[in-house]
Parts: sequence; structure tokens; C-alpha cells
Amino acid sequence: MFDLIPFNRKSDVFFNNMMKSFNDLFDSVGMAEFGTKSFRADIRETEDAYYIDAELPGFNKEDIRIELKDHDLTISAKRNDMFETKDDDQKVIRRERHYGEFVRRFYLERADAEQVKAKLENGVLQIEIPKRAQDDGTKRIRID
Repeated sequence: MFDLIPFNRKSDVFFNNMMKSFNDLFDSVGMAEFGTKSFRADIRETEDAYYIDAELPGFNKEDIRIELKDHDLTISAKRNDMFETKDDDQKVIRRERHYGEFVRRFYLERADAEQVKAKLENGVLQIEIPKRAQDDGTKRIRID
């Protein structure tokens, strides 16, 4: 870190140590204790469809689940802990990668569940969700 005006080196050390402690605390307990973990996603919309690009590096398509119920699209992905080992000679010094379940939900009006397409390429999950025809709630009744 480069400061324009260094004020007191001892306070910098104290502040940096405090921030490292906070980071280590949240890294060690993970965010599962406070809710589900998340991932980044971009959402685009056209007149005919929604497009979602979700960053899921290191996941296989078998680890990812996509569900559409009513208007809610749910993307969940699960990664198991890679360090679960019986080898007592090895210990983890620092764990920066996240493990467990990652979940995002998106509200998508008029989503057509039968036409959704998804592919995983280079760690990016790409989903195309076509829209159903506009329904104004009016039903025409035939006269016998």
C-alpha cells in the first residue's frame, strides 16, 4: 500500500493487523453462518429473453443446479472441501478459496421454463431464459 502522506507507521501496523484479523475471522468461519454464500452474475434483458452470466470458476456442470419455479430462477452450486484428508503430516496454513453451497435467486417475470438453455464455459455459466407471450389476464369465452 502506498500512502500519499504517511502519518504514523505504528498506527499503520496496528490497522493492518486489525484488518488481517477481521479477514482471517470471516475467512475461517465462512459466510454460511450468516446466510448463504453468493457469486457474481450479470443479467441482461431483451424484449424476448433474459440472459444471465454467472461466474462459477472451478465448478463442473454436475456441481451446479438451475431451477425455475413460478417467477424465481435459482442457481446453486456446491464445492466440497479439497483439504479433507486423513494425512496427519499435512496442515492447511491459509485457506482463501471458498467451499460449501453458493446460491443466487433472480425474479424473472414471464420466464418460459420449457425453453431455458444453459451452458458452462471457461468458468462462466451462461443461461438464456426466453419470455412467454404477454398475458394480460383476459380469457376469451366461446359462446355456444
